[in-house]
Amino acid sequence: MRVWWVLGVWVVLLLAIGGAGLLGAGDRPATPATGRVQLELVGDAQGSALAFQQWLQVLSRAGVKNVRIRSAQAADKVGIDVQGTAENRLYVVTGIVKSSEELLLPDGRFSPRDAARLARWLEDLAKHGPEELREPRSAFGLTREQFEQVRKALARPVGFSTRGMTRREAAEKIGRGLTLPLEMDPKSAKTLEEDKIAEELSELSCGTALAYVLRPMGLCLVPRQSGSSLVCAVIKAEPKLEVWPVGREPEKPLPEVLPALYKFDDVNIQRVSAATVLEEIGKRLKVPVLVDHNALARHGIDPGKAIVSHPPSRTTYSLTLRKILFQAGLKSELRVDEAGKPFLWISTVKPV
Repeated sequence: MRVWWVLGVWVVLLLAIGGAGLLGAGDRPATPATGRVQLELVGDAQGSALAFQQWLQVLSRAGVKNVRIRSAQAADKVGIDVQGTAENRLYVVTGIVKSSEELLLPDGRFSPRDAARLARWLEDLAKHGPEELREPRSAFGLTREQFEQVRKALARPVGFSTRGMTRREAAEKIGRGLTLPLEMDPKSAKTLEEDKIAEELSELSCGTALAYVLRPMGLCLVPRQSGSSLVCAVIKAEPKLEVWPVGREPEKPLPEVLPALYKFDDVNIQRVSAATVLEEIGKRLKVPVLVDHNALARHGIDPGKAIVSHPPSRTTYSLTLRKILFQAGLKSELRVDEAGKPFLWISTVKPV
């Protein structure tokens, strides 16, 4: 039998607020949840009275509701008890009050300074349930099904000429053809007006093309869940931020992805720019050639000014690229877009 008590003027049983779940820090309302959370804090009846009172104040200020406090029982341990039905789920969280400065929960140890983080964890629990019951997440925190939906949306070809367009014009036109919304704030849109695209991206997929268009301007593409929908957001690039890449490493062996790259041909290159060589090889291989402008700018490399040569010989384009690009401080990488179409990615020999 459980015993409930009053500490001074504090009522230690806070009744659950029907259907309201928990609020996060401050006055911000919680995201509509698929379940409710009940937080049960247990501790020694004699020694934890003041600690209980202080934790109630901390949680109240953080906006956490539906809290119960009771004396510890022999079987008590930190954990989450899942109750109710799938349509009306209740997650009973048991936490142990060690002191006024330490609260043990399934997500770890919390101090009063962590109240906002604690509130966010409870919100997330109400919305998604315990980690072991959640659908496995892939990149960008999406489920496998959501990620595949994004990939398919971004796999469609651009389908129009991009050379000479401003980056904003190209991004917005690509966005209008997507099955998912493309979100871009006015500041990002303004930034993309400042430069034009030199490359032809019409045959590439929308995801790779968008990532390429945004990258030189310090922006990136990040798919994410917004409410109940998926969106593709254009945001400022930040270190360690997970972003949609400019193509990916092929899963198949490279000679199967682009056989022409490994066929022998007669090569004779005498003092021409690396840019000229790349353009010609791109035509012969019938693949787009994309340049990592960020990396080249960082190391002060201009393919239009870098002069390269290759003696007359019969060799493969793969070896030719390796030799002539090295002379310019560059390297090539075979990548594929979301639809599996190959292209050459040109970056620097030095680390980015």
